[in-house]
Amino acid sequence: MPHLLLSDHKQISTPTIYDGVEFDFVAHHPLESKIAVKTDNKEFLLTLKNKDNNKLLKLDTSTRVSPVSLAQKALNSYANLCGANILFSNTQPKTKKLEPKKEYLKDIEYFVHSFSITKDIYIEVGFGSGRHLIYQALQNPDKLIIGLEIHTPSIEQMLKQVKLQNITNIIAVNYDARLFLEFLDSNSVQRIFVHFPVPWDKKPHRRVLSDEFINESLRVLKPNGTLELRTDSIKYFEYTQELIKHFANTPTKIIKNQDIDITSKYETRWKKQGKDIWDVIFTSTTKDAKIKNQYDFNFENNIISLENLTLPNKPMVKKDFFIHFEYRYITDKSNGLIKLTFGSFNKPVTKYILVQDGKLSYYQGLPLPTSANYKAHNLIKEVIFDIS
Repeated sequence: MPHLLLSDHKQISTPTIYDGVEFDFVAHHPLESKIAVKTDNKEFLLTLKNKDNNKLLKLDTSTRVSPVSLAQKALNSYANLCGANILFSNTQPKTKKLEPKKEYLKDIEYFVHSFSITKDIYIEVGFGSGRHLIYQALQNPDKLIIGLEIHTPSIEQMLKQVKLQNITNIIAVNYDARLFLEFLDSNSVQRIFVHFPVPWDKKPHRRVLSDEFINESLRVLKPNGTLELRTDSIKYFEYTQELIKHFANTPTKIIKNQDIDITSKYETRWKKQGKDIWDVIFTSTTKDAKIKNQYDFNFENNIISLENLTLPNKPMVKKDFFIHFEYRYITDKSNGLIKLTFGSFNKPVTKYILVQDGKLSYYQGLPLPTSANYKAHNLIKEVIFDIS
């Protein structure tokens, strides 16, 4: 993470522009200050805090920006603007080989703003080495194969094989599968594979399969589409049997020690050891209505005084979401920032609420339009405006 160690110095005057970087405002908390900057049409925050008798300046991790050269530029511009002595710096660009373009790796924003369905879709949750994912892509060139994986080295390994084999019908997404399905249309997916998910025997609430995940899977699946679990864990299998009871109207099939065309090296080893493997298949039978997730993340026109606002100091936990107000950063009585973490337990988001002339908005863009984020947003409004 790029950062500077600076000699002690006076606060800069804002708003101002220096070397192509806009410094909009500085907001203060007893532990640190946040400096709002904008360059190349991207806005983000810098953090300034005491370090012995000096000042440490770094990129705020919750508003990190890409490419990192933008952060390096903003850090160096601040140092020159304030006239401080630079005691340490790691903001010089490093010489490195250019990485190949990952045209088949998409972030979640792509599915929010740009994704359109032109083919039948298969989804694999937690594709690991990618052997099964690549096999499905090669066997079904007319399908779009979406692979979900949170382990970055696995994604890199799979994408290398995609390039070597000139595969063009795979999209990899580094995102939690339990939230991803919300971004897909109803009746748009043909098959969902969940092969050998982490058992989470000591933390079963972290398992991929749940009532909520199965319901979302059945919504996005076409009629006769399938959700297919494959596991070597007896505890996961027994847990899934209990889930089946909640879906009495959904046809399910259980197969023990079924041979499939492509297996991982671990599955081959388990079979040689005589270990049992179970397949549990849920089949969708209905055509679901299309959903319209038109979430409004505005704060209306309510006016607050940030300086006089007292926020809860403990997390507020609900059934399927939470909010945690962390810090207030003050510029004056009406302006500043509120830092908070909220949303799903599986994929919480840390955002800043910008308070400007007493009006509220999310800094650096709106939260992702998920149901958990929207529920959290409504509770945030209720808390802020009820106590203000």
